[in-house]
Amino acid sequence: MKSNVGSVDKIIRIIVGIALLSLFFVLEGSARYLGLIGIVPIATALMGWCPLYTLIGLNTCPLKERKS
Repeated sequence: MKSNVGSVDKIIRIIVGIALLSLFFVLEGSARYLGLIGIVPIATALMGWCPLYTLIGLNTCPLKERKS
């Protein structure tokens, strides 16, 4: 798996993930489990790879050029 999530994208994903996870503690009833969706953006940020980006051909990670 090649990294396809850039550093700014990672920060945004972590913030969104934490915000979604906070819903788990704020909401009541069965709606609170929607907050567990926040695990997905946090996991993709930590891995540096997003399967959806692979499917649509998006890459926010800067390219590393080789010097010969």
